[in-house]
Amino acid sequence: MSLIHEDRLFPADAAARAVARRLYASVKDLPIVSPHGHTDPAWYAQNAAFADPAALLVVPDHYIFRMLYSQGVRLEDLGIATVDGTPVEADPRAIWRRFAAHYHLFRGTPTRLWLDHTFATLFDLDVRLSERTADLYYDHIAERLARPEYRPRALFDRFNIEVIATTESPLDDLRHHAAIRASGWNGRVVTAYRPDPVVDPDFAGFRDNVRALGEITGCDVGTFAGYLEAHRRRRAYFKEFGATSTDHGHPTARTADLSPVETEALYARVMGGSATAEDAELFRAQMLTEMAAMSLDDGLVMQIHPGSARNHNPRLLARFGRDKGADIPTRTDYVGALKPLLDRFGNERALTVIVFTLDETTYARELAPLAGHYPALRLGPAWWFHDSPEGMRRFREQTTETAGFYNTVGFNDDTRAFPSIPARHDVARRIDCAFLAELVVGHRLDEDEAHELAHDLAYRLAKEAYKL
Repeated sequence: MSLIHEDRLFPADAAARAVARRLYASVKDLPIVSPHGHTDPAWYAQNAAFADPAALLVVPDHYIFRMLYSQGVRLEDLGIATVDGTPVEADPRAIWRRFAAHYHLFRGTPTRLWLDHTFATLFDLDVRLSERTADLYYDHIAERLARPEYRPRALFDRFNIEVIATTESPLDDLRHHAAIRASGWNGRVVTAYRPDPVVDPDFAGFRDNVRALGEITGCDVGTFAGYLEAHRRRRAYFKEFGATSTDHGHPTARTADLSPVETEALYARVMGGSATAEDAELFRAQMLTEMAAMSLDDGLVMQIHPGSARNHNPRLLARFGRDKGADIPTRTDYVGALKPLLDRFGNERALTVIVFTLDETTYARELAPLAGHYPALRLGPAWWFHDSPEGMRRFREQTTETAGFYNTVGFNDDTRAFPSIPARHDVARRIDCAFLAELVVGHRLDEDEAHELAHDLAYRLAKEAYKL
């Protein structure tokens, strides 16, 4: 038996499937451009062997443990570290067996697609993972991980990654990126500037973080002007390590364009500890506009990832900390929220603002018309909950008629589990080829145009949008 079918995700119609096969054959081996993600730069810097199958595939992947948690599996039993250091499951084989016993929960999900692709193409497995085959899988994968060709840099080359961006806080010293550069290795790993800890007043330790930013940069963050200068200096430092983008994970897409007097007073309230919830939201809104101004100056592409009620489960947040699979999509406004920023910068051809959403209802109503008009605006692809085959398909169906293909930016894999990167890109390439094939057989697109588009969606658009 094979874990993956060669025609997976292609149209059922024979004529469309034949076109999809031809399109996919022309793009399946293109290099991977991964402009935004959460892989650990230490992997590439140290090039150490991955510890075990559980540490590689289960423990870092919230797609996996959020599903298991929803079915009653304790995060402690999956080896997820606690905030207070309370002991958790430390036996990787036990973690793996628990995961394998619940693998049926992933039937029909994108996680199943990614994992089966990884098991089949990276580890040459041809039996389904289950409680019965758990040890067979564990032993086989563990043996492979001990080989030199399964270390991070070798896998980077095997996956045909042209460039990958990691994501770091302004407070990160980028030591791992420095180590990569000093090593002489030719793999291209760049950083991205994620300022949430120092622009979101609701972020834990925000005021201490801002003071630390001032110390790192030598700026007086007691004034708003000094605070902005600290950002400018830190962004320049990130650019030295290859950064071409910033990333902003705000609760909403709200932007603002306050006067200098209003902004200084708002900053004083935020730093003085007297800010209200509205002040915090207004400060985040102002900072998106300030960051757009900086991007126009320094050329960094700006990414906005709004619309997530992060850490929705307070018990999980208290016990395990941030980003443990309890981030839930919310209704998000873009037309009104982005207007202050677009009034000031929307017509700038030298600026690129890439907007993502977790609210699919905005695709056709708001995002596609906005990106189909403003030169500065581009649409990020289906993201996170919607980086599924169905989500990718809906994205194309609802945005293409108004924004076209060329106001979008290819595929963004947004992964924490390194081996899933080629799997995710493969899914995206198949879905786009299937969509294009149906346009061809419906006589809305010639096949030569579809081939050009397939290449653009798989490779060129992401590389150009992110200046990589």
